[in-house]
Amino acid sequence: MTQKQRVDLIEQYIRAHRYADLHSLARRFATSLSTVRRALDELEERGILRRHHGGASLIETDELNREYDFIARDQRMADEKFAIASLIAERVEPGMTVILDGGTSTYAVARLLTGRRLQVVTNSLPIAALFGEVGSVETIVTGGSVYSRVGVLVGPLCEQSLANIHADLAILGSAGITAAGVWNHNALIVSAQRRMIAAAERSLFALDHTKFGRKALALTCPFDPRMTIVTDTLPASDVVGAIETAGARLTLTKPSGTTRTGTAGASSPARKPIAPRRNRS
Repeated sequence: MTQKQRVDLIEQYIRAHRYADLHSLARRFATSLSTVRRALDELEERGILRRHHGGASLIETDELNREYDFIARDQRMADEKFAIASLIAERVEPGMTVILDGGTSTYAVARLLTGRRLQVVTNSLPIAALFGEVGSVETIVTGGSVYSRVGVLVGPLCEQSLANIHADLAILGSAGITAAGVWNHNALIVSAQRRMIAAAERSLFALDHTKFGRKALALTCPFDPRMTIVTDTLPASDVVGAIETAGARLTLTKPSGTTRTGTAGASSPARKPIAPRRNRS
């Protein structure tokens, strides 16, 4: 097979699936990772795809599709996501078993965990590819059907594998947060996230302020005492009140890099400090 033929086949595959990781392409086309990288570089130069760590995604021109494109979303609110991810990564201790879902916010956390000694369970193909190339993380990938727009595994096989594990932490993203709880766009993703929450001792949600007040297709879960919301700005008072009533926790980033943490008290939009409290097990 010539290089041009190989590039054409890879282009066809990515146009059909919208996302592909390096290892899958190398296996599918029986070639080396370096050859796949050269093919992806050529396709990126032609404006067909975006390269990123571990793979590539099709460039979408339709705005609705861009909402689901992994890389398009990964580039939004990058500074806020990094600050939130840094706080969450501080909660992850060596030897833990951690579940990571398939959002771009959790991918930002994964980047900060590559040097840790951990067990990670994920349904995210980008996260699995990241840990497969670098770091010392033992990675367990769920089964399931590929939801290619965001590069995640979903469905009955995914949920069955999550039902049979126990984790110290589940780290998740969301499409929105209201006083009712956290929301997501896709019913299959929501179902997988509920399994992740049930399998873990505690759940950490990474949510930047653009998710405030947004509902999506389905409510992933209401607030509960095992949940922590990590975000960059104080939410509206009704959301703060709902978090407090449920016994959940709220952790905020600050421009200086310090944090405020504790139960969500009756703080005003002026962002008064939140009273600290002990962690719950």
